[in-house]
Amino acid sequence: MTDLHRKLAEFPKAVLGYHPTPLEPMANLVAEFAHQHLFIKRDDCNGLAFGGNKVRQLEYYLGEAKAQNADCILITGAVQSNFVRLAAAAANKLAMQCHIQLEQRVAGKSALYETSGNVLLDQMLGAKIYHYPHGEDEEGADNRLHEIADDLKAKGHRPYIIHLAPGHPPLGALGYVDAACEIADQINQHQLHFDRIIVPSGSGNTHGGLLFGLRALGIKTPVTGICVRRDAAAQTPRISARCQELAQMLEMQNPVSDDDIELSDEFLGPSYGQLNAATKAAIDIAARKEALILDPVYSGKAMAGFLQSAKTAPRDSSLLFWHTGGSPAVFAYQSELSG
Repeated sequence: MTDLHRKLAEFPKAVLGYHPTPLEPMANLVAEFAHQHLFIKRDDCNGLAFGGNKVRQLEYYLGEAKAQNADCILITGAVQSNFVRLAAAAANKLAMQCHIQLEQRVAGKSALYETSGNVLLDQMLGAKIYHYPHGEDEEGADNRLHEIADDLKAKGHRPYIIHLAPGHPPLGALGYVDAACEIADQINQHQLHFDRIIVPSGSGNTHGGLLFGLRALGIKTPVTGICVRRDAAAQTPRISARCQELAQMLEMQNPVSDDDIELSDEFLGPSYGQLNAATKAAIDIAARKEALILDPVYSGKAMAGFLQSAKTAPRDSSLLFWHTGGSPAVFAYQSELSG
């Protein structure tokens, strides 16, 4: 057991997913791009309510919630948020209530966007749903959660808030420090080497946690974050802050330098949650070549970045795509994805 493993073990953790998740070659994409080594890490296959990267994060958030004897959790996110869907599922597994707040982050969507996909699953899971009219007001959204929590406290509940805005310990990022340990074990087990890992970069917990964990283990593989929420200039200090916060939480020196933070916003436009041509093409290729279901918000844009890397990287290089899930959201984009 490494020092990193021991430090992670000090944090309470609720076991919610099936880990380790599969690490698979993508043979059909190898043939398509005349490339030798293309792999995928299947965090869409970790079991809880369609799975996804947030399962790993929720294990630490809900571990703390249970340690505090909370009986309900509160979380905020976009209308088609995978995070709030999985929070509702995790709460059910742990016999807790879940209160979710849906923010209006994506303009110009149809009624289908407001009712299908993750929203339908939120309802099926029995979460109490609230609405917040703004999409770019992280502090305001968190403040509204605190108002709801105060009302729940007055009724005798013990709420736990999963915050959105910076300024709170990123417990969820520990899930991807954990994931770094997992992929390190798989690399050793299968005698693999990766020249680059491509992952979506949104809140920064997945990207920052994975990068921090790899560097703490002495693994220098570049990790490229594909921007899905804000451009590279705005995202870079967010990833840097996440890594520094992790160092403080784990009481260790930050192993991540500014040069380690690699971001691409080439596939971000026109904005968060909006489909573009490159992402649509990547979603189609992944489905038809590898039977992978990717969403337009996170994994589809990351796949567009991955395919771009496959086109430009040396033929003998080895690339890993980290599939963060999100498949239920495709139903909210039916008109844009069909045809």
